[in-house]
Amino acid sequence: MSAGGKPFRILGIQQIAIGGADKQRLRSLWVDVLGLEVRSTYVSERENVDEDVCALGRGPTAVEVDLMQPLDPAKKPAVHATPLNHVGLWVDDLPKAVEWMTAHGVRFAPGGIRRGAAGHDICFIHPKGSDEFPIGGEGVLIELVQAPPEVVAALG
Repeated sequence: MSAGGKPFRILGIQQIAIGGADKQRLRSLWVDVLGLEVRSTYVSERENVDEDVCALGRGPTAVEVDLMQPLDPAKKPAVHATPLNHVGLWVDDLPKAVEWMTAHGVRFAPGGIRRGAAGHDICFIHPKGSDEFPIGGEGVLIELVQAPPEVVAALG
């Protein structure tokens, strides 16, 4: 049990996701100027995204920076409509975190826990609360990411 009686701990920032109409323009700054390394590309029609998964830093505590453009700008989700699309947080026990947060009024986006672009289990806290679940991200989409053992060891 972590501090405050919660059955999980938020360990640190796992990622930031930046959306734009053209990921080549995003790459001009983030890769060409700032020097981030492109580790992989992820394309999903269901999520309407063509994404470069980049890294800032090295090792298990490197922060992932996702550069995203929509496959179809007219479809949802509109990954480019909010330039800072979402923030990802490492969590040491994702299922327990989701269970506890749900019981305490946190609203999650549809889709539940699933495999994310970088291969980790993920889920999203909805940007807006509802009558049933009044706690949301107050306009910010928040991704919770299951930390692998080496990240737990490094940040825990």
